[in-house]
Amino acid sequence: MSDNPRFSILIVDDEPVVRKIIGRCLRNYGYDNYLEVDHGHDVLPAMEKNAPGLVILDLKLPGIGGEELLEIITRTHPEIIVIIVTGSGDIPTAIRCMKAGAFDFIEKPVDVSLLMASVRRAVEMQDLKLENQILTRQLSSEEPEHPGAFSEIITASPVMKKLFRYCEAVAPSSYPMLITGETGTGKELFSKAVHNLSGRKRDLVSVNVAGVDANVFADTLFGHVKGAYTGADHPRSGLVEEASGGTLYLDEIGDLSMDSQVKLLRLIQEHEYSALGSDAIRTTDAKIIASTNQQLLPLAEKDKFRKDLYYRLATHHIHIPPLRERKEDIPLLLDFFLEQAAVEFKKPKPAYPGELPVLLKNYHYPGNVRELKSMVHDAVGEHRAKVLSLESFSRHINNVGTEKSAVANIADVSEIFAGMEKLPASRHVTEALINEAMKRAEGNQSLASRLIGISQQSISNRHAKTLKRTPTIK
Repeated sequence: MSDNPRFSILIVDDEPVVRKIIGRCLRNYGYDNYLEVDHGHDVLPAMEKNAPGLVILDLKLPGIGGEELLEIITRTHPEIIVIIVTGSGDIPTAIRCMKAGAFDFIEKPVDVSLLMASVRRAVEMQDLKLENQILTRQLSSEEPEHPGAFSEIITASPVMKKLFRYCEAVAPSSYPMLITGETGTGKELFSKAVHNLSGRKRDLVSVNVAGVDANVFADTLFGHVKGAYTGADHPRSGLVEEASGGTLYLDEIGDLSMDSQVKLLRLIQEHEYSALGSDAIRTTDAKIIASTNQQLLPLAEKDKFRKDLYYRLATHHIHIPPLRERKEDIPLLLDFFLEQAAVEFKKPKPAYPGELPVLLKNYHYPGNVRELKSMVHDAVGEHRAKVLSLESFSRHINNVGTEKSAVANIADVSEIFAGMEKLPASRHVTEALINEAMKRAEGNQSLASRLIGISQQSISNRHAKTLKRTPTIK
């Protein structure tokens, strides 16, 4: 018995053929976690032993009848969903069963599409209940229960630790997950962690969908049959089939074409797809994780991204904060990347001046963790002295300060004065700027001068004048 869904499904019917049909339907939709009972007296013991989340119940049974069992189940186990599947399809019976708490009432001969639509709704409801329970328990904890799953993500940030706990709570879910964050924040690392925590037995399959047109997207994900198009001399399975039993990770989902979005929506909603050139319907139980550095909801408002697809993808959503919002991670990352670079360049791990972490904490990192890694590797690559030089880091920081960002900074500064009735004197502004620079530089005048672009001597002189004006107690 597998673990999909996470709770068992109990099929109760005295007809072997009906049980076989229902079981085959469940397996076709990826629901392997089911068991069968053929006698009314065996239902309650089977429930006590297996704790099902869903019961598919016939009304005409030997021993205890279905209506009596329905009343007992809804009274003693109100958390269990019951779907009635019966040949006794008269309206009064259906009304009694629905009033007694049945989730649905389906007549025999069984319409497979009706039955599975009802089963899927029931499974989704139970999954959400389980996830809420797990999420509540996980978020009450300060540390993740499985820190090893996040070993590749270097952090001391409480915000990141909270994301870890959220990932642990929702990873077993079959629902999609959307991971958002700026470039270089570690979206792929989070996808790996979620996959490892999901308990899925197959692999994580990754694909970047940026700039992929609808035909290539369909061929890549769904595969094709022989003769599907010119050059298709052999059938080929797609990534969806490869990811079956595992996880399909779609990077840069915000760049997906509208035609491809329709195909992806069907895959998520119905768990169904067709290979190119074939009308045969295939099913998949692959977990889908999508990521993007774009804001999808504003794109949806402009009709550049489907709203229904967004809400499906964002059933579980984590947003990774940029590095500038978790500066406590910078010293840890600096040390980690220094060790990594030293191994790569076959050099001893270099020491670094105390002002380096302070300098790095005052940078805004448009490329986030990936950019910091590049900075460190570049500095170690050209490192020759005993102590790592600040020169390489300063050069990178200065080069990123483009004219566009400089204009933006001027606009930001202008906002400071916009609400003032009387403008301050220039010396007061200069003193305030120097004081803030010294605060951010943790008292290092050399570093403060780098932050605001004036000489260290000017800062020293201003600082000395400030000290002279400060009254002393004798």
